[in-house]
Amino acid sequence: MALKSMLIAGFLVAVAGPGFGETADRMIGGDVLRVGETTVPLEASRDVLAAGATVSLDGAIAQDTHAAGFDVDVDATTGGDLFAVGFSVNLRGSVGGDLTASAFSVRTGPRAEVGGNARLAGGRVTIDGPILGALVAAGGKVTLNSEIAGDVLLAGETLTFGPGARIGGTLTYSAPAPMDIPERVVSADRVTFEPYERGEMMNRSYEMWSDWEYPVLPTFLSWLSGFLVALGFFVVIGALFLALAPKQVRHLRRTIDARPGMALLSGVIGLSVLIGLIPISALTVVGIPLVPIVLLATVVVWTLGYILGAYVLAMRAMRGLGGAENPEIWMRLLALVIGVTIIALLNYIPVLGWMTNFALVLLGVGGMTTALFERLVGNAGPATDVDHGPMERDKE
Repeated sequence: MALKSMLIAGFLVAVAGPGFGETADRMIGGDVLRVGETTVPLEASRDVLAAGATVSLDGAIAQDTHAAGFDVDVDATTGGDLFAVGFSVNLRGSVGGDLTASAFSVRTGPRAEVGGNARLAGGRVTIDGPILGALVAAGGKVTLNSEIAGDVLLAGETLTFGPGARIGGTLTYSAPAPMDIPERVVSADRVTFEPYERGEMMNRSYEMWSDWEYPVLPTFLSWLSGFLVALGFFVVIGALFLALAPKQVRHLRRTIDARPGMALLSGVIGLSVLIGLIPISALTVVGIPLVPIVLLATVVVWTLGYILGAYVLAMRAMRGLGGAENPEIWMRLLALVIGVTIIALLNYIPVLGWMTNFALVLLGVGGMTTALFERLVGNAGPATDVDHGPMERDKE
């Protein structure tokens, strides 16, 4: 389930890339491809694939729906399965098949009936719509306020059962402590409690480290040493990529330069999918061993995105000062050092500096996400001019 959601979100990023542009709905083999903030009602005879900063779907979809964006709002009737990923996912239309959603905030409305199973993960998960199959929901706060015909598995720091909560099958829940489940929700003989291990692990970690003595304030020398070590690490990693994969780095830089806004959106989607894989992987026994791998991958992608974003910004500034489009390797290394140094120093400016650094991470991750799915889905090839010769920017 996690892999399928990641591939779908990645494909949507590729669809939203420069080759397609921000156009109206596009029909391909009966499928509807939607890019951007279009609100025209849908009449899709097959699947719908939608991506954008704000995705709003209304109308009727005969088969499956795949949506990825910062804010995803689905009021359409979906005949098949629905897959949604983003920062906020709001479902108000019915789903004939299964529902899979991952976001910081996931909510199903009272009219959002799910005909199959529902798998939901997020910081805040609210289920107000009925589910005719089973339910798996995990998050910081999970609220159930609807009828579930099948079995239910809930995991979270806070679990809440509203007045409309009814469970036809069994309930297995994982929370920091056992709860008194109302009899109107499910009878006690069909309830199983599993301890919420993460809270215990955090408590043990706190107890282990709480007795350690730390200096009140670091000395200037220790601060400078730490800064130089971190800076050297970023520069060395970036220099290795510039030396060993110059063409790939140039392609990533040009991808971001061509459409920085789309790169930011791609970064949001790519990072959301990667972070969303953490709670999704933890939902099953098979997926739990993958959690450390996903965490490591998130750190690696974040670091590489940070370096790439700083490099792209430095190269753009260098070109603005009259530098060449593709300078010698020593000039690119100089741009990398200057860019990473300035951006690292911005970290010490509260709020504004942090926002700038995060935006650069999103730029870098967006470029990598787009390039990855160009390779997976396929690339139309180099751009050509009116005489069908390669464009100037592709002649290098």
